[in-house]
Amino acid sequence: MQHEKALVVFSGGQDSTTCLFWAKQQFSHVEAVTFAYGQRHDAEIEVAKEIAAELDVPHHILDLSLLGQLTSNALTRHDLDIDSKSSELPNTFVDGRNHLFLSFAAVMAKQLGMHHIVTGVCETDFSGYPDCRDQFIKSLNVTLNLAMDYPFVIDTPLMWLDKKETWALADELGAFDYVKERTLTCYNGVIGSGCGECPACKLRQNGLTAYEEVRV
Repeated sequence: MQHEKALVVFSGGQDSTTCLFWAKQQFSHVEAVTFAYGQRHDAEIEVAKEIAAELDVPHHILDLSLLGQLTSNALTRHDLDIDSKSSELPNTFVDGRNHLFLSFAAVMAKQLGMHHIVTGVCETDFSGYPDCRDQFIKSLNVTLNLAMDYPFVIDTPLMWLDKKETWALADELGAFDYVKERTLTCYNGVIGSGCGECPACKLRQNGLTAYEEVRV
């Protein structure tokens, strides 16, 4: 795939940054796209911009603020507390987010002459989000190809990795310390180790602790 080009759906978090490093090794040319969808913290967009600049990756920011207006969830509404203990979907789930992100990324990728779209979705360690499942990705991949008569490939290098294995991949890519210190995964907008209390931080830290116990 080294001669191919790829567009990475990029948030500046642990997963998408690991995917960005992965893509830079896999493809001859990589660009990144970040979506402004009314997320709780503008810091997410700023971190994405900084990381892309530091890694010398052309970076695009697309306005999808309408998504935040249409949905009611804790990632776009500051008045909602983050709740991951619900018997149903966590209130951090944003309806249609990955569907729209990948659809708009596909439109951009085609204009850029790219056939690969890279996303950090994962079915192994996730919060029950239906749009992180492999079945959804494969279905959308077919739909996008049919919709634009263009041979897209949606690459999901983290799909079957748990967080411990995602840290191991970052280490294999020579990006362990960078991902640990520079990325923003925290729902409360704290870079690096995060707030330690939100579901995203706990998942990230549990995986990190498990990996550091066996890291040589």
